Amino acid sequence: MTHPKIKITNTEVLADHWYTLRKITFDYQKKDQSWETQVREAYDRGNGATILLYNKANKTVILTRQFRMPTYLNGNETGMLIEACAGVLEHDNPEDCIRRETEEETGYLVSDVKKIFEVYMSPGSVTEIVYFFVGEYTKDMKIAEGGGVADEQENIEVLEFGFEEAYHMIATGEIKDAKTIMLLQYAKINRLV
Repeated sequence: MTHPKIKITNTEVLADHWYTLRKITFDYQKKDQSWETQVREAYDRGNGATILLYNKANKTVILTRQFRMPTYLNGNETGMLIEACAGVLEHDNPEDCIRRETEEETGYLVSDVKKIFEVYMSPGSVTEIVYFFVGEYTKDMKIAEGGGVADEQENIEVLEFGFEEAYHMIATGEIKDAKTIMLLQYAKINRLV
């Protein structure tokens, strides 16, 4: 990575337990051509993928509920969050990742998934790109209970909602997860359900 207007002068690892937090010092050339030294922290947790599973015939969607410590620390009384199935790519490409995560978290084995876009979710501090997918599900695709992977300390509840009920949960504040809101809005705009 090199750009003539950006010169990284120092990188320091601040934390490397769950993922990596770095402090980066760099010189940045402004529009007036002058240079300015800046310091930023960037959290590298890898890239991820998320999916909205929908059933067009039944007008339903599959979502999950799980405990999220950062939300608890920031005022979510129970720490529980309703969200679309998602996961970190690890060594997979986005499509393989989301198929694996769908099976692990929801118990559904989906083959046809459609990538709809990719997004920097928090570009001021996190390096992650999230790849967004949609995919149809039917009851016969359910091959396991889901719930996540025990050795990853996942304790995920699988939920099925009518699409309109799920969409209304954005307005009531029951769904506050950005990726889930984006996927539900995509489904509404594109009349998937």
